Parts: sequence; C-alpha cells; structure tokens
Amino acid sequence: MKAGVSKRRPVRVKRGFSAGVLALLRASRMLGIRAGEDHRFTGIWFVMVGDRVFVRPYYDEATGWYRAFRKDPRGAITVGKRQIAVRARTARGSKLFDAVDAAYASKYDTAASKKWVLGFHQTRRRKTTTELRPL
Repeated sequence: MKAGVSKRRPVRVKRGFSAGVLALLRASRMLGIRAGEDHRFTGIWFVMVGDRVFVRPYYDEATGWYRAFRKDPRGAITVGKRQIAVRARTARGSKLFDAVDAAYASKYDTAASKKWVLGFHQTRRRKTTTELRPL
C-alpha cells in the first residue's frame, strides 16, 4: 500500500429518515426537539414537505433551540418513543418557504391553530425555517 493511502471505506451520509421514522413522523402532530446535549427536549410543531422535516420557532429566544442550533447544528428529536440524532440546516428559497407555509396550514387546520399558523407565515418566521436531517 502506498504511503498516505487509507484502506478505510468512505463514510456514507444518510440522506433521509428511514421508512419507519417517516411513518412515525407522518402520524405525529408534534415532536420533541433538543439542540446539542445541554438543552432539554421541547415540544414543537413540525411539518413535512415530501420526506423532508421542517421546523420554525414561534418565539425566537436567545436561549431557545433555534439559536442553539445556529451555533451547533447537532441535536436530537423525539417522536413516539424514539430518539433520533439530527443535524439542523437552514432552509432557503421562497418556493420552499411557500411549501412549508402550506404544510403548516394543512396540518394544523383547527380554529384554535389558525392564529399560530398565520404567525408562522410572517416573513421573520419564514426566514427561520430549518430542515432537520438524520445524523
């Protein structure tokens, strides 16, 4: 073997959630989210566009999960009884933002949810759209 050449196989990056996790996500209205290791799990609304998972903070607090993910994109979610390691990625693009808006409106369609869904459509919250990918 030549010097400096490694026999290790390249690490495969997981592109999406497994079929089982996707089924759990589709059946859930909320998930628990934790940024890093120090934060506690917080229950939040989430939506799916295709097989992709998106979240937005309603209250962007200095000590909240969204800002913690901005510093370190690793964290975890809980859905059902499963805990899944995730990496947060900032989402971009008005077409994607529109799709996420529509997903929130479709999923959270009760009269009591309307105020919150309208709030998620505000420009400042659209800009915080975050995709969660399995780690």
